[in-house]
Amino acid sequence: MESARRSERFRVERDVLDELKLEEVTQRKSYADIHSSLSEQLKNSLRCNVPYLKQSIVRRLPVLYWLPKYSVWDYGMPDLISGISVGIMHLPQGMAYALLASLPPVFGLYSSLYPALVYFFFGTSRHVSIGTFTVLSIMVGSVTERLAPDVDFQKANGTNITAEADVTARDSYRVQVAAAATVLGGLIQVLLGVVKFGFVGTYLSEPLVRAYTTAAAVHAVVAQVKYIFGVFPTRFSGPLSLVYTLKDVCSLLPNTHLPTLLVSVVTIVLLIAAKELNSFLSSKLPVPIPVELITIVAGTLISSYAHLNTNYTISVVGEIPSGLSSPSVPDVSLFGEVIGDAFALAIVGYAITISLGKTFALKHGYKVDNNQELVALGLSNTVGGFFQCFSVCSSMSRSLIQDTTGVKTQMAGVASSLIVLVTILKLGTLFQELPKAVLSAIVFVNLKGMFKQYYDIVTLWRSSKIDLVVWLVTWVSTLLLNLDLGLAASVTFALFTVIFRTQLPTYSVLGNIPGTELYVDIEMHREARGIPGVTIFRSSATVYFANADLYLEALKEKSGLNISKMIIYKRRQEAKQKRRERRAERRAKRQAKRERRAQRAARQLSEFSVEEEGGCWRDTSIDGTVIVEDEQGGTERENGTVFVIPTTPRTPDGRWEYLKGGDPDCTSLGWMSELQDGDTTTLGSSSEDTLSQDLERISLGSLGKWTWDIHSIILDLSTANFIDTVAIKTMKNIFQDFSEIDVDVYMAGCQASVVEQLEHGDFFSEKITKRRLFASVHDAVLHCLNHRGATTIPRYEPSVVLGESGTML
Repeated sequence: MESARRSERFRVERDVLDELKLEEVTQRKSYADIHSSLSEQLKNSLRCNVPYLKQSIVRRLPVLYWLPKYSVWDYGMPDLISGISVGIMHLPQGMAYALLASLPPVFGLYSSLYPALVYFFFGTSRHVSIGTFTVLSIMVGSVTERLAPDVDFQKANGTNITAEADVTARDSYRVQVAAAATVLGGLIQVLLGVVKFGFVGTYLSEPLVRAYTTAAAVHAVVAQVKYIFGVFPTRFSGPLSLVYTLKDVCSLLPNTHLPTLLVSVVTIVLLIAAKELNSFLSSKLPVPIPVELITIVAGTLISSYAHLNTNYTISVVGEIPSGLSSPSVPDVSLFGEVIGDAFALAIVGYAITISLGKTFALKHGYKVDNNQELVALGLSNTVGGFFQCFSVCSSMSRSLIQDTTGVKTQMAGVASSLIVLVTILKLGTLFQELPKAVLSAIVFVNLKGMFKQYYDIVTLWRSSKIDLVVWLVTWVSTLLLNLDLGLAASVTFALFTVIFRTQLPTYSVLGNIPGTELYVDIEMHREARGIPGVTIFRSSATVYFANADLYLEALKEKSGLNISKMIIYKRRQEAKQKRRERRAERRAKRQAKRERRAQRAARQLSEFSVEEEGGCWRDTSIDGTVIVEDEQGGTERENGTVFVIPTTPRTPDGRWEYLKGGDPDCTSLGWMSELQDGDTTTLGSSSEDTLSQDLERISLGSLGKWTWDIHSIILDLSTANFIDTVAIKTMKNIFQDFSEIDVDVYMAGCQASVVEQLEHGDFFSEKITKRRLFASVHDAVLHCLNHRGATTIPRYEPSVVLGESGTML
């Protein structure tokens, strides 16, 4: 083992690669080489390519791929057994979930027949069972009861309106509403699938979907309360409708119909016991016991022979028409009222179907096409809507039965549809005496799996607090805002959590693991060592408009450099330096003038002369030095010229000033009157220079950092998968600002797509070239050390604080 570990080493010797060298080595393709022009794409699409057309047809109609290869001997019996098992489950679930949709039970059977046949031709999953599902049935029920409430169909007896509703007219209109919502939702799914928008399901995360279905289960229970207790609460719609319904149910509990409650309780107890026994014996049984079908048959027989409807006024299913209904076009005028609900039905149905399909595909080793699944489900709903079906999707319970019974292909869907078809044509009338309380009990027991999802709270508390918040917000919003608005609020909140996490990522400074080319967070790894003079900065998220400013602030904080103050300081230093240079230049010019004038005066006064006027006298010595003295006798010599220093005149700030020419009458030499006002020089010039240096140190102290030992900054962009225009401008500012304080900035680990976006965003220029980009952080570090090393680090002395008297403390 030790020898194996020692052999797991590698050594690479290559040049340091910046972006220009990398493109030269890899021969990166241009945008035109990768992406064909629009005209070329149009020509290729119009060109008659038989293999391409065949492949396209097979992709759109998957049955043409697997049906010619179908082996009856290998797949026939498993598919038949699986189809019969699932078909038996379709019967009770279809009728029960029709009650959730506030529709007659027979329409649940229709919804279990037509969509499954359509999915047989267009679906790519072999294991999902298409048909009625709890959540979608509840969503359809919220639409039908909102647009067709009981109060709109109350019977009129002359001038009086009775409390009894016209059930036939109400159910007929509700079927139209459900069909319109189903067709529109199917068309939305087909459209999204054609434009390859299948990834929309990925925005519904697993915590969101599980919380949504858990809250939908609460809605289902409340919707079935009236059948379980035999009461008739008022139907509410809109936000807080669940709260109002529960309040109304609680007020009606004293009016509970006891026979109906007894039937419900007995059915629930028997179903729970039978299902527990079924799961206990699952390993010994080839197929699960059809508990629900047995319950329906037993309930129908007991109700028929005991005359429960006549003797105890227990509500039953009623008339079930035999035969298939003819297709009809939905009421298009209803599309405007159900478009929001249709979109929610389309998204939720697809999310449930694709999640189950991918789960089984991963388990059995085949691939599910997202876009084709969206098209298949959309066609199933669209065609089913013309036959008065309501929205369908895959069912978890039926799909699990289909998987455990050894299904091989979609042929099992045909077998289950045949079971439903026989029931509709021949056996439907036998279930007319079935109590609705039995169907409600079946729905209630089937929701047990969804109520187990409350354990997600404990699991998410341990694993991810953010996912827990998404779960709780989804659950609360779905309960309070209803299923449609709750879904919209949940998806919006989940997207905001993603935005907030990218807006507030983790920023870190990287250090090198000695002896490797690996760079990790210094704060999280003890062995990480910082590179002298180099700061390696990384963000855990891509840089874009929402976090660009925060990225810059974090870079300043992690590097310890206050750029704005340092730029001000540097500019102040440059301005002072320029003033010193201009002052030195003026001094040099004045000195040259004085020397020329002194030489000219010396030539004019070649002999010794003394002249006294108005209390002043002049003397020119042999060496040409001019001495000017006043009555007080004070003199000063500078550069061969002695000036009179009066004892009284001072400048407003109290400094002595050189005499510019004395009395106007004392100008016979002709040169002292030519001096300009700008030629004034103070005696304290040397003191001023010292004071200026002290002030420089004070201004440096205000930066909060006496010295900075950074000459290079490396931005690790390996986590960035895109960069927008705002981030590009931020990067430009980073390069420009740090260059102001003599700090070089480099980028490392940029993906090809990011480099391409930088090119399109005019990021590169004469100052910022591709030589500032490196293939890896290690390449950038080696370049920095070779280019700058540790010899050009800008260092400054500690600040000097001046006291009130001007002395240094």
